[in-house]
Amino acid sequence: MKRMTLILPSLLLALLLRTGLPAASSDDAKKVGDPSGKGSAPLAAQDATPLWASAPETISPEWGAFFAKKGQGRDRPLPAPDDIEGWRALQAANDKMKEAEADKKAAAFGVTYRETEIAGIPVVEVTPAKLASTDKIAVYLHGGGYVLNSAKAMIESAMFFAAETGLRVMAVDYTLAPHSRWQATTDEIVEVFKALAEQGFPADNIVLYGDSAGGGLSAGATLKMRDLGMEMPAALVLWSPWADVTETGDTYVTLRDAEPYYTYEHIMRPSAHAYADAEDHKHPYVSPVYGDFEQGFPPTLIQGGTREILLSGFVRLYQALDQAGQTVKLDIYEGMPHVFIPVIPESAESQIAIAKVRDWVSKYLLKEHR
Repeated sequence: MKRMTLILPSLLLALLLRTGLPAASSDDAKKVGDPSGKGSAPLAAQDATPLWASAPETISPEWGAFFAKKGQGRDRPLPAPDDIEGWRALQAANDKMKEAEADKKAAAFGVTYRETEIAGIPVVEVTPAKLASTDKIAVYLHGGGYVLNSAKAMIESAMFFAAETGLRVMAVDYTLAPHSRWQATTDEIVEVFKALAEQGFPADNIVLYGDSAGGGLSAGATLKMRDLGMEMPAALVLWSPWADVTETGDTYVTLRDAEPYYTYEHIMRPSAHAYADAEDHKHPYVSPVYGDFEQGFPPTLIQGGTREILLSGFVRLYQALDQAGQTVKLDIYEGMPHVFIPVIPESAESQIAIAKVRDWVSKYLLKEHR
């Protein structure tokens, strides 16, 4: 399959910057954890650089080059939560820049896409060249801190998922905060699932996947579906989910200076307050780590890296699911940043991770196709 090396924008750099790295061939990618790689600086040199720019010898060389380019604007502030016009202008500029790349991305991944609606909610439907199933699909909820990105702006993730799994992907263009708050946003996802069921795609024929805020929204909306007595998705795949929007957890402190994409103070806090009032931040539909999972939850694959301030949230969500007796797998990668999987698709880390996604989809969704 023809692949494209893409740099997924961070919550901050997505606004104004777009950087690309040359594609690395599969022959050049070293094995994960191979200390003989030359992609990182000696320890003495790393001591002289910011933590967010350091690259350990345990990651593949193309990721070493990646870290040197990130972090330059990680503490540039976003608009205030109630600055509606400020958010509107920022969102429009961000989407215009990235949506222009959609056709090129589709050609690179060997997929097609079309813009349509489900239950009156805009979606982008991505179809791979060869379908693994005609009656089973994926629903994708994109990241961006609930405040940035349209579905089309983040379509490369859906295209990568479709190309690798063979599933048609419905990328939901849910309404961003502060124009929509968590109650209405989770309702939109519920309505999409109701409409898909009417179209012949019941929830047990759907894998729901999301990255970053979209991962938190995937888990929160699934809890809401369960509490409403609805059927839940067959499985979840969560890439670096924002599972707790409060600044709670060890890695918010220990990885604060190592996180290459953003800071909580300048990026995540204003995003969280734009999405939900402070008194609602621990509601399970907003921060799913606080959910009651003993009442049931789909098999869930959680993937992320050790260079994320959100890491504690992944661990806590995993433990909550595991202790409730649910089927869950926590899959963490050495030295990897936020939502790393589609960023450099040819890297050893991304290839290992996406193979596990395929296995999860095969086991819990495409059961008759195994």
